[in-house]
Amino acid sequence: MKRGKGMKFVGDSRIPAEKMPNIPKDYSEYPGKTEAFWPDFLLKEWMVGAVFLIGFLCLTAAHPAPLERIADPTDAGYIPMPDWYFLFLYQLIKYQFASGPFNILGVAIIPGLAFGALLLAPFLDRSPERRASKRPFATGFMLLGIAAVFYLTWESVVNHDWAAAEQQGKIVEGTDVEIDQDSEGYQVYAGQSCINCHGENLEGGPAAPALVDLDLSPDEIKDIAHNGIGTMPADQYQGSDEDLDKLAEFIASLKSEE
Repeated sequence: MKRGKGMKFVGDSRIPAEKMPNIPKDYSEYPGKTEAFWPDFLLKEWMVGAVFLIGFLCLTAAHPAPLERIADPTDAGYIPMPDWYFLFLYQLIKYQFASGPFNILGVAIIPGLAFGALLLAPFLDRSPERRASKRPFATGFMLLGIAAVFYLTWESVVNHDWAAAEQQGKIVEGTDVEIDQDSEGYQVYAGQSCINCHGENLEGGPAAPALVDLDLSPDEIKDIAHNGIGTMPADQYQGSDEDLDKLAEFIASLKSEE
């Protein structure tokens, strides 16, 4: 007999002595405990995903997302509100130790340390246990993180002025007034602080009323520019009397077409 004939290497051999047929495992040995990945498992996943998608589409059709007016970068009175998953960071930078000159602490250092601590998780708790009660470090850090995020999110929602936010985002129907932005009166208006509160098209905002269809004479408008009215403080106008005349005449002429 030649060397190697009829011999089976079972020690250092990298090739199995008998080739097994490529047949899926018989799952009947474990009834109700396991199933074939294709097509049984994937079919269930697709069905659950389809039900969720249809439910989500029905929800968006029944309750459309609320829309606000067109963003106005000149509106200094706008109250920003981030998406819900950023509310805890939004609340964090309101505190004195994380705002103003310490803003970098609230927006970068504290969140960076919190999320960077996740890199230490494999070294702080290397227990093979799966019960939460037997993994105090991992469980404690997880509960601490959840509690911090929940508390900051709750504080952000409670302290937000929802009434003012609804008012500032209200879509106001446009008027039939044609604003001539090349006129001398508008140029004076654009150069003053008026535009920050009353808007680029004098449509008003949460901090100031619209300047269209005012039942005021030019002299009354000039008096308000100097002495203020309501929440508008005095001495807001900074310019010459000649320019103020042009501004007052311009605002008094803004009337809707009937």
